[in-house]
Amino acid sequence: MPRFSTEIMAIILLQGALATSAPAHDIRAKPDAAVPPAFDVTRASASTDGRLATFAMEVSGDAGSMKPQKVGKLAGAKVDAYVWPTKLDPAAVGFAKGSGILALAITAHPDFDDTPLFDENGDGDPANDGAGWHSHWVVLASDKACAGGLKVLDISPGQDLLPATAPGLPLALDSPGMSPILKGKTVRITVPVTGAENVNFDAVAAHLQVNETGKAPLLCVTGTYKVASGNLTLPGIITKEKKK
Repeated sequence: MPRFSTEIMAIILLQGALATSAPAHDIRAKPDAAVPPAFDVTRASASTDGRLATFAMEVSGDAGSMKPQKVGKLAGAKVDAYVWPTKLDPAAVGFAKGSGILALAITAHPDFDDTPLFDENGDGDPANDGAGWHSHWVVLASDKACAGGLKVLDISPGQDLLPATAPGLPLALDSPGMSPILKGKTVRITVPVTGAENVNFDAVAAHLQVNETGKAPLLCVTGTYKVASGNLTLPGIITKEKKK
């Protein structure tokens, strides 16, 4: 499982959300028998019409068929995630400018609900939905205390800038409510975001864990199932959608 070094993190942050003149392309990776098929990323793509951006990821198995085991409490809770790290500035979706790596994530975690505004499973209770796949914008930051070298940025609600739909956790995490589609080998989601054309991205299947002490770093990336580029170089480019 690759650990994301401080050097790689620094390169990504320095490059920021600058456009690139390289030819537009997606990311392709060879299947890996050592990776669980549900997280064996083989292809990733992203496109935008200027107002909405669609991110997609293909795996060698059944997307979304594997979820973390329930531990029965928030402390130590495990999270599985399909993640698209981008070079978009976090300010593009309402976080503080330059605060870290803005990533779009589709996550599942049976021990807690971090989407209090939405009732994903349609049972009338908006507070019991964490086990189903749902979407987040997150800001990632380097932290050597995390096994995977990255964390969801710790913040202070009420003091640090957050999107209006943030759930109020002490994390740079937004719960905008866009529904992901997991069907067959594909994970796909469409979100409103401007300025995404020609911005670089990557695709990662990762696992995270809530700190067992409840202290910072509160939510660590503990490792990856697979990084589409192999080393988090963000070689993918968000392309402009062709008019039909």
